[in-house]
Amino acid sequence: MHISFYLLPEPETNVAEPKPSAIPAHWQLACQLCAEHYRQQQRVLMLTDDEATALQLDEWLWQFEPDRFIPHNLPGEGPSRGAPVEINWQASRQARSVLINLSRTVPEFAQRYAHVIEFVPADTDLKAAARTRYKHYRQLGFTPQMLNAD
Repeated sequence: MHISFYLLPEPETNVAEPKPSAIPAHWQLACQLCAEHYRQQQRVLMLTDDEATALQLDEWLWQFEPDRFIPHNLPGEGPSRGAPVEINWQASRQARSVLINLSRTVPEFAQRYAHVIEFVPADTDLKAAARTRYKHYRQLGFTPQMLNAD
């Protein structure tokens, strides 16, 4: 299993009037990485903490890169084998190779995936949760790779 942690940069503080983002920076990166894996014909699970968050991510993914649609679904939607990308708050029933973890914990089923993608957002609470996940993977015997997301 390959584990990648993407370290997001701190927001710029020298901007005169910061613009509120429609979605968090790590969601934007998650969608970009999801698109890359989809284009490589890999099946992806985007995991959230709960159904409400999954619904928000689903809505945003419909608007992401309008000229390059990413076929995705929530659990129970779409074709019998599911779309190439599934957004869920629990384990997928379909075989997938990539897990993009947007939840605060390491899912019990993470070891079923060839590649797990994690994020270290700039937000203090989310950064602390990422450190806990990193330690958890280390305790399981894995050495996560740290990548800068700039």
